[in-house]
Amino acid sequence: MTPLTVGVGDCQVCNRPDSFLITYALGSCLAVIVHDPQAIVGGLLHFMLPESHIDPQKAGTQPFMFADTGIPLLFRSAYELGADKRRMVVVVAGGSQMLGNDGSFNIGKRNYLAMRKIFWKAGVIVQAEEVGGELPRTVRLEVGSGKVFVRHGGEKEQEIALRTGARKGV
Repeated sequence: MTPLTVGVGDCQVCNRPDSFLITYALGSCLAVIVHDPQAIVGGLLHFMLPESHIDPQKAGTQPFMFADTGIPLLFRSAYELGADKRRMVVVVAGGSQMLGNDGSFNIGKRNYLAMRKIFWKAGVIVQAEEVGGELPRTVRLEVGSGKVFVRHGGEKEQEIALRTGARKGV
């Protein structure tokens, strides 16, 4: 399998079934993973912050750093490769409490809430999530199969199970 690494504040979308998308060091950041099983299109976004208005200049040059600019671009990029919103499987991972265990920053929680608000407005259903806690994660999407795997620190990689009976897309 061919790896495509997604860095912090980055996004990759792929339609090659022999590839996988992977991102490392998901702390308070969130990964949004999309997959269309019929078109065999997968995408992975690794965003850092909830709202681009805090730094419009940076949002203009690095839109994948922010939930409100990165998530729409992820979906548009998947659509350009043939994905359809009604078939899209969406998985989310990350959002740990990495800084300020007293809850003073809550970046992971703020990222998660911003993402949920965007999805709610767009009618997007999340089929599985692996969020919260205090450990960083590595997340991997196999483009051909649509399987999503997560690893915490030095632990063994595990598949994230989709919710049974969950609607795929809207």
